[in-house]
Amino acid sequence: MRRVAALADIHGNLPALEAVLSELAREDVDLVLFCGDVASGPLPVETLDVLRALPRARFVLGNADRSLVTAFDGGQRSSWPGPAADWCASQLSREHRDFLASFSETIPVSVDGLGRVLFCHGSPRSDEEMMTIETPEERLRELLAGVEADVLVCGHTHMPFERTVGGVRVINPGSVGMPYGTPGAFWALLGRDIEFRRTEYDRQAAAARIRQSPWPGADEFARENVLSVASAEEAFAFFRAHGGP
Repeated sequence: MRRVAALADIHGNLPALEAVLSELAREDVDLVLFCGDVASGPLPVETLDVLRALPRARFVLGNADRSLVTAFDGGQRSSWPGPAADWCASQLSREHRDFLASFSETIPVSVDGLGRVLFCHGSPRSDEEMMTIETPEERLRELLAGVEADVLVCGHTHMPFERTVGGVRVINPGSVGMPYGTPGAFWALLGRDIEFRRTEYDRQAAAARIRQSPWPGADEFARENVLSVASAEEAFAFFRAHGGP
């Protein structure tokens, strides 16, 4: 493939997704690849309906996606269920549930100029493991053990970064719908090289739309994940408290 767009961690923020898709419509891409955690947030059903209709799209299973399927089925949620997991699961139809359940744990793609690219959510072996700019190199080597790829694209930690470990170029495109550090919708374009992108959108209008969601946490989500966001320092403190970075 010539060009692939990498998007991750939408978390039901449909206005942010729509802004990125509008920008992508002006790009010549062969595939849009989502690195997990698409629906868990204020507008899960509306977000899934948009994603299901996309041509040339593939999806990696994130921990929050997996939790929605488990909750829908009446099973036990994971230790990282994602925002509004129980409420989101209660909103889903069987078609939404089956769409989420069809996601892949990892997806390999060959990209002209970059070579073998492997897409995952947390790490290649677990959707809950974290990789960040602060992760010790020894830990990254452990997480990448056995990976046969030139580039690894992950999500889960919601902040863009790029590192090279053991000959593997590791990137996180950042979060479309729930970023840390700087507001906006973050993603990446993979072609002859990797371009990190930030799409600005009308966050006041987005917040107003999100607040119309019946989810009890919608106002807080709009205030703390759209109008403003957690700082990088706050995010890393959270990661360290939960077994990272």
